[in-house]
Amino acid sequence: MKKNTVLVGLILLTITSCKVAPEPINYGSDACHFCSMTLVDQQHAAQIVTEKGKAFKFDASECMMNYLKEADKSEIALFLVNDYTNPGELMDATKATYLISKDIPSPMGEFLTAFSSLEEAQKAESNHEGEIYSWEELTDRFKD
Repeated sequence: MKKNTVLVGLILLTITSCKVAPEPINYGSDACHFCSMTLVDQQHAAQIVTEKGKAFKFDASECMMNYLKEADKSEIALFLVNDYTNPGELMDATKATYLISKDIPSPMGEFLTAFSSLEEAQKAESNHEGEIYSWEELTDRFKD
């Protein structure tokens, strides 16, 4: 009977430990996986989650983009960024619209900001100037 209990426990542990979902970001204590800075900016943080459920947190979208230059993207299940207009809210990075504007500083100095929609990015661009990017355009920009 004990053997079955241990086996069931191991199976449950395996299933729950491989959950593919974002982890909450503990602002002020979590460190960036790329640059090791403490995550404090709730408008620019990012996260990737692997197919095995391991989460990597970043203090800025540009740290995530720079990390992806060397990462095996086929192992990544989720690409997430904070929505600038909803601080602390992670969204699908592949569906976000990005603005690079010298008027909106980001933690690592790339001036890269994510928005939940093209309309929100265009509104910010009209107030701050800059250049708008889709996920595909942004990944092209950061691949070198």
